[in-house]
Amino acid sequence: MYGEILLPVDLNEESSWRKALPSALACCRAFGANLHLLTVVPDYGMTAVGQFFPEGYETQAIAAATKDLHALSRDHVPDSVNVQHVVAYGNIYEEILKAAQKTKADLIVVAAQRPELTDYLLGPNAARVVRHATCSVLVVRE
Repeated sequence: MYGEILLPVDLNEESSWRKALPSALACCRAFGANLHLLTVVPDYGMTAVGQFFPEGYETQAIAAATKDLHALSRDHVPDSVNVQHVVAYGNIYEEILKAAQKTKADLIVVAAQRPELTDYLLGPNAARVVRHATCSVLVVRE
């Protein structure tokens, strides 16, 4: 049923993968699917903000995210699951949707923290992914 599963994670928030990763792994095992582990290094959107970061910040941030994503995978993804590591830079939900298209994901597994009053039901990135994804989305509650 599913062959390519995308799991976006925030490397600074364990809650973004603590329950979602086991769900994604269960789907990978059940369907013999590949796991695409994604993290997004957010851009700051405006050049006025970007000028306050040191030169080469983006490259360093992507390198650090790549290292941390591989460590997460090494520590929590069994060798029996084929995993690809994807590091993107930009707007979080847009990069998740782009990665889903690029990897030909037929399922996105996304974590959603317990809702705050301002979130209504899902966090803003998870809600946008659910609304705009062209494939199935499994929302795993924290």
